[in-house]
Amino acid sequence: MLPDVISAWPLDAGHDVRDEVLAAYADPERGYHDTTHLAEVLGRIEALAHAGTTFERLPVVLAAWFHDSVYDGERDAEERSAAWAEEALAPLCAAATVAEVVRLVRLTETHRPEEGDAEGCALSDADLGILAAPVERYAAYVAAVRAEYAHLDDATFTEGRALVLADLLDKPRLFHTEFAVERWEAPARANASHELAELRALLV
Repeated sequence: MLPDVISAWPLDAGHDVRDEVLAAYADPERGYHDTTHLAEVLGRIEALAHAGTTFERLPVVLAAWFHDSVYDGERDAEERSAAWAEEALAPLCAAATVAEVVRLVRLTETHRPEEGDAEGCALSDADLGILAAPVERYAAYVAAVRAEYAHLDDATFTEGRALVLADLLDKPRLFHTEFAVERWEAPARANASHELAELRALLV
């Protein structure tokens, strides 16, 4: 069951900021990176916490809210999302919290946190958890990602998507927290490997 994203906002104030970010995720031009994606990431963060994964909740949840607040298929989307977080949260949070949120948002560009980075590991795992989805949900995710890149021809998209998947699969582990490694690593590798094989077959 997906969490209610409005009630998942972790601050007592800043409801105008929350609504602006939600409006960005609700943009009808988006495919995968929409309010459902936001709700799923927030839900996985709660699942990690419920399983006993230790991390500082406030910056991780705020970073989840902002990590795809800007998403238009351009390469600097994470940086622009981080800049939005920095500006919007400055009046609402301590400077150290804002800096940590900005760092975490930038980390979602590579999903390669250091092993000792509890907050980075939690956010990265929650964001990549879609890779471990059941087959039907994974297929819907793949279709939604393709819709976001409808401006690209099939060959260009296929090549780019294959590179993204190959880069992820080159990681020693897709996930970093104990819970995610145990629950999500095997199905995620199976899903991503199957998709990558299909894409590479199209490139031959």
